[in-house]
Amino acid sequence: MSRVIFVANRLPISITEWEEEISFSASPGGLASSITSLSKSYEYLCIGWPGIVSEKLKAKNKEKIISSLAKHKYHPVFLTQGQLKNYYDGFCNKTLWPLFHYFPLYAEYEKNFWQGYKEVNQVFRDEVIKLSKPGDNIWVHDYQLMLLPQLIREKRPDASIGFFLHIPFPSFELFRMLPWRQEILSGLLGADLIGFHTYDYATHFLNSASRIFGLEQHLGKIHIGSRLVQVDTFPMGINYEKFSKAVEDKDVKDEIKKTRQKVGQSKIVLSIDRMDYTKGIIQRLEAFDLFLTRYPKYKGKVTLILVTVPSRTGVEYYQQLRSNLEHLVGKVNGEHGMLEWMPVWYLYRSMPFDRLVALYTIADVALVTPLRDGMNLIAKEFVATNTDGNGVLILSEMAGAASELGEAIIVNPNNRNEMVEAIKKALEMPLEEQVERNKAMQQRLSYYTVTKWAADFLTSLSDIKKAQHQFLVTKLTSTAKQNLITDFKQSSRRLFLLDYDGTLVQYYSKPQKAGPDAEILDLLRALSSNPKNDVIVISGRDKDTLTKWLGSLDIALIAEHGSWIRPHGHDWRCIVSSKTDWKDVIRPILQTYTDRTPGAQIEEKNFSLVWHYRRSIPELAHIRVQELKDAIRNLTSNLDIGVFDGSKILEIRSLRVNKGLSIEPWLKKEKWDFILAAGDDYTDEDMFAALPEKAYSIRVGFRASKAKFNTEAVRDIRALLKEMLKN
Repeated sequence: MSRVIFVANRLPISITEWEEEISFSASPGGLASSITSLSKSYEYLCIGWPGIVSEKLKAKNKEKIISSLAKHKYHPVFLTQGQLKNYYDGFCNKTLWPLFHYFPLYAEYEKNFWQGYKEVNQVFRDEVIKLSKPGDNIWVHDYQLMLLPQLIREKRPDASIGFFLHIPFPSFELFRMLPWRQEILSGLLGADLIGFHTYDYATHFLNSASRIFGLEQHLGKIHIGSRLVQVDTFPMGINYEKFSKAVEDKDVKDEIKKTRQKVGQSKIVLSIDRMDYTKGIIQRLEAFDLFLTRYPKYKGKVTLILVTVPSRTGVEYYQQLRSNLEHLVGKVNGEHGMLEWMPVWYLYRSMPFDRLVALYTIADVALVTPLRDGMNLIAKEFVATNTDGNGVLILSEMAGAASELGEAIIVNPNNRNEMVEAIKKALEMPLEEQVERNKAMQQRLSYYTVTKWAADFLTSLSDIKKAQHQFLVTKLTSTAKQNLITDFKQSSRRLFLLDYDGTLVQYYSKPQKAGPDAEILDLLRALSSNPKNDVIVISGRDKDTLTKWLGSLDIALIAEHGSWIRPHGHDWRCIVSSKTDWKDVIRPILQTYTDRTPGAQIEEKNFSLVWHYRRSIPELAHIRVQELKDAIRNLTSNLDIGVFDGSKILEIRSLRVNKGLSIEPWLKKEKWDFILAAGDDYTDEDMFAALPEKAYSIRVGFRASKAKFNTEAVRDIRALLKEMLKN
């Protein structure tokens, strides 16, 4: 497999400097430990901040750090105190973190924070560009670096770039509050593969891309120009073997023995989390307080071990959280405690691995109840550690892990009564039921480990690059374009079949905006002035509109996708003998859905009805389209009527009408030695299918098509016509 470049805010190793000495230690956090696990499976390079600001490093030590880290295949990104203040303490922790975790009132929208965020993402970009090579898979991690994929893409257009978000992606209603939402989305869309922990987060992202940029998706795939972007879910796993076998370690056994001696025969409810307002620590302590009040028989028999790991100690909300928590711990112990028993053991510190596993092992209940969490690996670690089947997991429905660990007791962390009853149920759960629940979760976790998670992500990244390549195979390259122009020059009879909206001009749903500009009129006039050329413009527009816009040109016109044709120098004639009384049945249905869908409108043509929803809210329009198609198909199942999806339209028309049939008279008219057909949507596929083998066919936009070539936009078709006219 190609080398993987992991890019994250922090390296798995942190550095401290004391006088002349440099020391290294493991960085905290699930992402750091996961990268450490993955490093055993891949040829890799890890890029990130080493945990020390540039000002605190002596110049001679920087090179020493770089060379020392290189032995572990790590590369440091050095940041100043000022950069960290605005980038990490500011935009990351005071803007993105609260907003993405559904605490919008905590979010601060400071311009200097945003400038710092952009600056540091550019610093990371420079390091990645300097160290990466063609063929590398660049895997960018988490919310601190959401601009980085596009920044890399601008410098390395062909790079293989993946991005994974380890925190929730919020709903559009929250994301739209971010003043720099467009820049953040653009940054993420620079990746080839964008991964999330859960389906909900992926859906929120796709909705935001649709609402902000109008990007449509199909099965999580988004077309951005000539590039295909895949959005998918990859629920992050853990190093299952490390936790499931840890209890066999001597140090762990010693810790279990010491801890058990201290707590005696009390049942243990365990809470381990970073000190963070998103973790619901206050709420779970309040629930434990209420539990002891409601069920006093458990006093002296249950102990809550409350471990909080220091985090973001310089942020005001975190300082206030610690103060409130410690006050509440004192209150609970004061009201319920006895000389021989303290209900809450409060520990404000990091936990070494052996002590952490010991707590997991002896705990009867793990209380993991964040108010919002991307995944929460603590829940998975607890289940993996308890291989004997003992222990009950109480898990918040707001944690990403809840979608995988359904056998846990799932609670709403804002519902204290539900939390209280969950604690009671967990403490009284029969051992057989505990074993059954844990066994099911352990089987799942043992299969989908952190290594499997990474392998799935990197395989999907490879797959999407292959899919992109398939589109590029049909791209109208400079070589293919030159061959086309050569054939054009050498031909004596040429036929041009050109779609209008989305091919010659940008598509607009409002007719007054869609009229031809001077450039396209000049191009069509120049093409048709050559006696070797026959030019036909084909459109879904009505004949009166085409007459108004293009009627003065010496070209043939086809209106309403083939219902009407106007040969050179002749009047319009209808080529479809079809009744239209079905419109009286369909029109009221369309009107009902138009009334219920703000922004939608109906367009009536001679042989079709078109329901436009380009200006409607995408999520609502998607629902209405499905409902509308079902309703119409039920009514027209025995009629010669079809329902067709277009670009933000739903068209109902006769099945006898299509562009392929409408161009047959011209294809049979004479033996053409050059044919060029261009279109952009499903209605043009019939035209492409009807062409002879030697014809050139081009679809605007990179979608699967019967056309031989794809090109990105209207401008490319115009550029091609200009080049042909030069010859």
